[in-house]
Amino acid sequence: MVPAGARAATPVRTQRKPAARTKHAPDFPTLDVERGFLAPGVTLLAGVDEVGRGALAGPVSVGIAVVDLRDHGLLADVRDSKLLKPEDRERLEPLVREWAVGAAVGHASSVEIDALGIVGALRLAGTRAWFEILASGVHPDLVLLDGSHNWLSPQNQGSLFDTEPSGPACEAPVHTRVKADLSCLSVAAASVLAKVARDRIMVGLHEEYPAFGWNENKGYATSFHRDAIRSLGPTPYHRTSWNLV
Repeated sequence: MVPAGARAATPVRTQRKPAARTKHAPDFPTLDVERGFLAPGVTLLAGVDEVGRGALAGPVSVGIAVVDLRDHGLLADVRDSKLLKPEDRERLEPLVREWAVGAAVGHASSVEIDALGIVGALRLAGTRAWFEILASGVHPDLVLLDGSHNWLSPQNQGSLFDTEPSGPACEAPVHTRVKADLSCLSVAAASVLAKVARDRIMVGLHEEYPAFGWNENKGYATSFHRDAIRSLGPTPYHRTSWNLV
């Protein structure tokens, strides 16, 4: 009880620090989606992804990583190539090649992109990678392709502005999946293969045309790259059918 005339003591309130947010480890892709395709006659699956579709210069590149659905283990640290640092991609690329049953990258040049359209060029690059896989003695039963549109199969015409590449093509069944590179390890692995291979090409082309900064922008539409095109004009490696500036 407080004596008459005395003031009650004010309780001291201690300021609580906000709880620290726990940083969860980022989710990494698995083979769960791929294993859902396991069936009689379907054991080898080819994950497919492209790199360079939106660039102003250089090739479009398509990577393929084949996995055995019966007993393939996971590969640590592999994610969609866009989420990896360049040094991590370089470190992981040989590990992906060792891990996969088959691995390949195909390219279509800027000249071929201008001639065929981007979808036709994607099909050409993917077909080149596909036949490199077959030439190694690996014959996938199924393709898992990143995105919503099957640009790999020859019967799927991209648009009126694209030209169908002539010659043999991938005849295996193709399943598309939006953002497959985020959830499917085979597709993420393919993206790493394609990204590393294409980046190396662009660094090599930078030696020939250093004013465009391809060692840094890899041919994509940075302000520095566009300014260089305005000042110097396009090179033979630019996609001249595109809006470059």
